Amino acid sequence: MEMSFKGKRALVTGGSRGIGRGISIALAKCGAETVAIGTSQTHLDSLKAECENITTKIVDLSNWDESRAAIESLGQFDLLVNSAGISKLDKFLEVKPEDFDSVINVNVKALINVSQVVAKGIMKSDKGGAIVNLSSVASFRGLENHTVYCASKGAVDAITKVMALELGSKIRVNSINPTVTMTDMGKKAWGDPKVADPVLNRIPTGRFVEVDDVVNAVLFLLSDQAAMLNGVHLPLDGGLTIH
Repeated sequence: MEMSFKGKRALVTGGSRGIGRGISIALAKCGAETVAIGTSQTHLDSLKAECENITTKIVDLSNWDESRAAIESLGQFDLLVNSAGISKLDKFLEVKPEDFDSVINVNVKALINVSQVVAKGIMKSDKGGAIVNLSSVASFRGLENHTVYCASKGAVDAITKVMALELGSKIRVNSINPTVTMTDMGKKAWGDPKVADPVLNRIPTGRFVEVDDVVNAVLFLLSDQAAMLNGVHLPLDGGLTIH
């Protein structure tokens, strides 16, 4: 399938690093007028140097009012990828309220905030659009020391369903649920075979997710080829969740 997003504007949150960076570059290469937002000027400058036709902007998604105004100033979009996310790891009995608040602010509240701005613009237009929310297998599975992260990704999938229901007349909304993904951070966290092998042994395909695996799935869900996919939570895990 040939993926073309010519004539469309795309916004990617968390677009300067990891999965979001890969998505931003791929959308731009497929013809979309792409805007990537992030919190690090250094990483945004690096992205711009790698792909000159991407527009970049620093946005603090943890601040509701400021980020809303920033997104509104960027104009109307046809496509949105909510890729921004953070994690705070701790045992359930030691979860701190400030950690809960910081993760929920970025992973959940910011997703709602950005999606509201983008979706209102699409709903008023003559064209339709598509939104993909980056979730995780942590939405399906209990992961040790991941209480707040699991809660946030469970919320992402629940919100995705509501968005798909209420916006589906013009906007398809789906989520992608990867397992361990080999970003730079993923490689550091899972590079030790003692840590990785117990999980790899439960993945029928025998490997973790690469960034391109996520990018390709996101592009498909954003494309017209996925015209009847709405409200889907797509496990990208090599079969981990069926083991």
